[in-house]
Amino acid sequence: MQIDEFDLERWFAEYEHEADIMLAESGVRSLPADRFDTDPGKLGYVIPTDGDPDLRAEIGRRYDRGTEEVVCTSGAQEANFLAFFSVLGGESPPGLETSSAPGSDAHAVVVTPTYQALHAVPDSLGDVTRVPLEPPTWELDPDAVADAIRPETRLIVLNNPNNPTGRYHPLETVEALYDLAADNDAYLLCDEVYRLLAEDPLPPVASMGPHGLSTASLSKSYGLAGLRFGWLAGDRAVVDAACRWKDYTTISPGLFGQHVARQAIAESDAILAENRELVARNHEITAEFLERHGLEWYDPVGVNGFVTVPDGFENGKAFCRTVLEEESVVLAPGEFFGHPDRFRIGFGLPTDELEEGLERVERVLSDG
Repeated sequence: MQIDEFDLERWFAEYEHEADIMLAESGVRSLPADRFDTDPGKLGYVIPTDGDPDLRAEIGRRYDRGTEEVVCTSGAQEANFLAFFSVLGGESPPGLETSSAPGSDAHAVVVTPTYQALHAVPDSLGDVTRVPLEPPTWELDPDAVADAIRPETRLIVLNNPNNPTGRYHPLETVEALYDLAADNDAYLLCDEVYRLLAEDPLPPVASMGPHGLSTASLSKSYGLAGLRFGWLAGDRAVVDAACRWKDYTTISPGLFGQHVARQAIAESDAILAENRELVARNHEITAEFLERHGLEWYDPVGVNGFVTVPDGFENGKAFCRTVLEEESVVLAPGEFFGHPDRFRIGFGLPTDELEEGLERVERVLSDG
């Protein structure tokens, strides 16, 4: 297995902790720990590999899925990783044969631009055809996905709402992709970490039928990134395979994360309402800033915007590095998403931090 270096995460690792403001944050501002009971009791080691059955049942209910059709993971990153291994990853894990017939000739179709892991991991396991979204609308044409499908296609990968563009593909588009997966005996995997920030969220892909897989977490929409708690919901064969692969990754969810996750999911209506209100306010502030400076984006759903690089800067890296060096603010270069003429900005952080970050960026623009 050979995999590309994760450019965006390496960028953050180099700069994030020393910078004053993280204006590339891709989630909602973090909730305080004292909002929850953080005492899980005894710190025993063994809990079910796939997570507490009652919690999985509650998560599954939100996808029209049963308890055995959900596996709890360390964030959506592990959920996606396990899904890719389960569907594309060569030999099945010991004791299990999946219906997706994984193998070295397995092929995936991935809609890009997107978070690098969603194409890099499949590419390390088989062959990937990318279906590019084009600016300025980043609209997805299902016919382009259909044209990319091969007899050996096992997986179609979508991120909706999209990171980095904020494009929320409509229900008819997602249903068209689901039908393509079903017609070709493949799965549609949708990373839905931003879905619940939408004013009117679409039904999750896992609820569409046996060929739908959904991954999500409490990191982005809930503002609980530090829990590292997520899940994969979908077809029992894929979930069973994911559990067996999980024996080689994190084994089981962490007790603290699962304990707080149970409370957060029970309180989801209140948490999501607060977070949507924050995001709406910050979205307006960011949109006014960009308009004032003649910068363009596709009006996003979620907390990410993909913005054109200001005049006077060669590319996204040059602009973002200047903002870092002069004002100690982290932005994400568009190069990491295949678009060097853009940069990603996150507006889910506390409003006062957002406003200070934008003021600092404005100083760079004024000096330029």
